[in-house]
Amino acid sequence: MQGRYKGLNKNYQDLLAQNQNLIKGNQRETKKILAQLQKSQADLIKREDSLAVLETEFNKRKSELDVLSQEMAAMQERLRQKELAYNTLNDEVKRKDSAMMALRNSVADALVGFEGQGLTVTTRNGRVYVSMDNKLMFASGSFNVNSNGKNALNKLANVLKDKQDINILVEGHTDSVPYRGSGNLNDNWDLSSKRATSIVRILTNGNIDPKKITAAGRGEFNPIASNATAEGRAKNRRTEIILMPDLSNLYNMVVDGAKAEDEVESIEAPVEEIPVEESPKTE
Repeated sequence: MQGRYKGLNKNYQDLLAQNQNLIKGNQRETKKILAQLQKSQADLIKREDSLAVLETEFNKRKSELDVLSQEMAAMQERLRQKELAYNTLNDEVKRKDSAMMALRNSVADALVGFEGQGLTVTTRNGRVYVSMDNKLMFASGSFNVNSNGKNALNKLANVLKDKQDINILVEGHTDSVPYRGSGNLNDNWDLSSKRATSIVRILTNGNIDPKKITAAGRGEFNPIASNATAEGRAKNRRTEIILMPDLSNLYNMVVDGAKAEDEVESIEAPVEEIPVEESPKTE
């Protein structure tokens, strides 16, 4: 009986020792797990803080992108308006060119009877030039228009009288031979100015608006040929009636467009990298 008791007691002591060992082992394992949990919790808090920073940066960038998107939309609208204005302006230029070509044909048809008498009708740089040798219009040294010249000018006035969108410049030209006439004229400049004025008076008498016409004397200072030969001097003695389109509408369109639209500038927004903190590794 006593031996059996000792055996049971030994078993009990062994079990108790094993239990204590298990308890000690569990305590170490528990401490280890607890440390890991605390570290994981700290890592989680750190990650949450990083996510909060990222969310703040994201919202900031989203707001910036929204602003840029609005600016881009405004720029596209300005570009659309500029393209529309350009197309309108281009159409107006084409219309002016077409009208000037039609005017050139009308003038040429009206003056066809004066071909071969020193009268030509040409177009240059969007303008119509009616060039008349002075022999068609004036006697030598005179600024009084002869009957043949008046006939040509009356036909021209009949074409131009209803053209309200045309400005007219009448330029008198001479050769380089000094003026030796009498009267109140001092030189070729005076002569060319008086001849231009005489032509202007005939045209305005033909119901051309005086506000649309200008007389100018160029003297010998704008030759089209050499004054060294008789042929060249004859070419230089001329009157040019320059028909110019009224560009006030085009000018106003350009000015209005400049006032309405600012210069379109390209906007380049620098993109900064958002630092992302590397998550600590869990042991």
